[in-house]
Amino acid sequence: MEFRPDRRRWLTSAAALALTLPALPLEAARPRPFRIYAITFRGMTDVEKGFEEHFASRKLPVQIIYRDLNRDATRLPGFLEEIRATRPDLIYTWGSSVTLGVVGPYDAVVKNQHITDIPVVFTLVAAPVLAKIVPDMQSSGRNVTGVMHVAPTATQVRAMSAYRPFETVGVIYTTTERNSVVIVEELRRLGRESRFSTVERTFRLDANRKPVVAGAADLVRELKEGGAQWLYLPPDSFLGTVAQEVIIPAAMELGMPTFASTEQLMQAGALSGLVSRYYNVGQLTAYKAEQILVNKMPAASIPVETLKRFSYQIRMPAARRLNLPPPLPMMGYAELITADAVAP
Repeated sequence: MEFRPDRRRWLTSAAALALTLPALPLEAARPRPFRIYAITFRGMTDVEKGFEEHFASRKLPVQIIYRDLNRDATRLPGFLEEIRATRPDLIYTWGSSVTLGVVGPYDAVVKNQHITDIPVVFTLVAAPVLAKIVPDMQSSGRNVTGVMHVAPTATQVRAMSAYRPFETVGVIYTTTERNSVVIVEELRRLGRESRFSTVERTFRLDANRKPVVAGAADLVRELKEGGAQWLYLPPDSFLGTVAQEVIIPAAMELGMPTFASTEQLMQAGALSGLVSRYYNVGQLTAYKAEQILVNKMPAASIPVETLKRFSYQIRMPAARRLNLPPPLPMMGYAELITADAVAP
């Protein structure tokens, strides 16, 4: 789906419009839709599709105004000004960087900069506590709630080890993406506790601190030379844009298996991964928005959650090329993908 930054979408319930008194003028009969201001990071995804379709299936009238950062944080102040001017009923934020830009860390909110008086529902945040978006999963203590999309890092490490035991794991990430930074910090901590090593490389940044693809394949080779037995793919938006064309092919050529933390990275061709469906994440996010808009629940009273189930996926063509068939017990519970990655 092509993303248009200034496009306005109306998802208005026809059933709701039909419940009118014949004597009333049409404008008086039409219910005012809930207005949602949505800030995305890299355009439209299946998360937004699930978010929209939840309201459609529930016949709830909503007006969703989309604005996209396109990975450019300098656009955010303008969006915040528009929010203050238009006063939407709810703000939807995609990812840790966007969410922190809107609400700030819970212990460092800046008055007149961050939004505090409009409820915010975030989505696709990997580690909201580590990122200091919320102090606790049960209550944010402020006008914020949302949805995680990544399985606990310790669970992912166990999943990697169950497929192929390792002593060293490599990871590539973007230093300007908070999602990635906090997950890599967690991976280091788990390494110290479980006695495995991490080898890290970061994407280069240009003069405007934007990540660039130049030299990315060399980073994979450096990880292999550093002893990495797995290449862990963290929840990193820039990584997601170059994984299929650069990172995963480089790893395959070196015989290094890749483990995906997100559905996007699994679709890019990773060998295996423990992932949640983006569409389902969007639907859970919309449910939390409904609790606020319809049920009038304070955002602080709504727990931050993740999906109850994650899918352990294995891409069989990659397993054959790497000569790494999954252990037999995995065949009983893993989702086996028999096709190669589809070109974006």
